[in-house]
Amino acid sequence: MKKLPVLLFCLILINCNKSESIAKEEVRADLSEIIQEDKVASVNTRVSSYASAAPNSVSEKTVSENKNQSSAQRIDTISKKIIKNGDMRIQVGDIKKSQNQINEIIKNNKAYIQKEEFQNTDTDDNLYITIRVPHKNFDTLVNSFSNGIGSVLSKNISSDDVTEEYTDVSIKLANKKIYLEKYRDMLKKAATTKDMLEIQENIRELEDEIDVAEGRLRFIDDRVNYSTLNLNLYKEKVRSSATSKIGFGSRFGDSVTEGWNSFVTFILGIISLWPFFLLIPVFVFLWRKWRGRKKK
Repeated sequence: MKKLPVLLFCLILINCNKSESIAKEEVRADLSEIIQEDKVASVNTRVSSYASAAPNSVSEKTVSENKNQSSAQRIDTISKKIIKNGDMRIQVGDIKKSQNQINEIIKNNKAYIQKEEFQNTDTDDNLYITIRVPHKNFDTLVNSFSNGIGSVLSKNISSDDVTEEYTDVSIKLANKKIYLEKYRDMLKKAATTKDMLEIQENIRELEDEIDVAEGRLRFIDDRVNYSTLNLNLYKEKVRSSATSKIGFGSRFGDSVTEGWNSFVTFILGIISLWPFFLLIPVFVFLWRKWRGRKKK
C-alpha cells in the first residue's frame, strides 16, 4: 500500500513526458513541412531556370507554351502597370499671368500641385511646379501646356512598365502571408520556451517583410494612378541700368567684370597689330636716312 502513491507519481511523470514529446514532434513536423515547401519551391525555381538555360533539352514548342500560359495568367491576375513621368521647360513673358493659366489647366484635368518653388535671380525668374495628374489625363495636360503658355524650350516624357515587378511582389506577399498563418498556428502548439522564441522571431521577420512589400505595392499604385510632371516656367530679365531693379552690389560687380573684359580686349587688339610693329623700325630707318640726305 505504501508503494502505491509512488507508482501513481511515476505514471503521472511518464504521461507528462509523453505529452510534451508529442507536442514537440507536432511542432517539428510543422517546421519540417514549411521547410519542405520552401525546398519544393526552390527546386521548381531551379528547374525553370535550368530549362531556360538549356533550351536544347526542352522543345521550343513546350517552352513557348509555358511562357504563353504564365504570361496569360499574369495578365488575367494583374492589369498593366505603366508609370508616366515628364519634364517640361517653357519660356514665358509674364510668370504671374502664365501661372494663372496653368492653374486653370490643372483644375480642368483634375490634377493637383504637389510642390511649388520660385527663384528670382539677377538674370531670370524661374517657377518650378511638380504636378500630379490622373494617368488618363496626362497627355491632355502636356498638350495644353505645349500650346498657348509660351515657348517650349525642352520636353521629356517617359513611360516605365512595372507590371512584372508588381506581379512578383504580389506573389511573394501572398506566400509570406500563408507562411505567417502557419507560424501563428505553430505558436499555439509550441510546448517549450525555445520553440516559442524561435517561432516568434520568424513571425516578426515575416511581418516586417510583409509591411515592406505592401508599402512597395502602394507606392507603385500611387505612381501608376497619378503621373508626375515637373514644369519649369522661365522668364529672362532685360538688363538695363536705368530701369533694372538689380542691386548696387550686382551692378558694381558687373561693371568690374566689363572693365576687365574691355582691358583684355584692348591688349588682345594691340597684340593683333604685331605685323605693323615689325614695320616701324623700317620706317624709322628710312626716315632718318632721308632726313640725313636732306641736310647734306
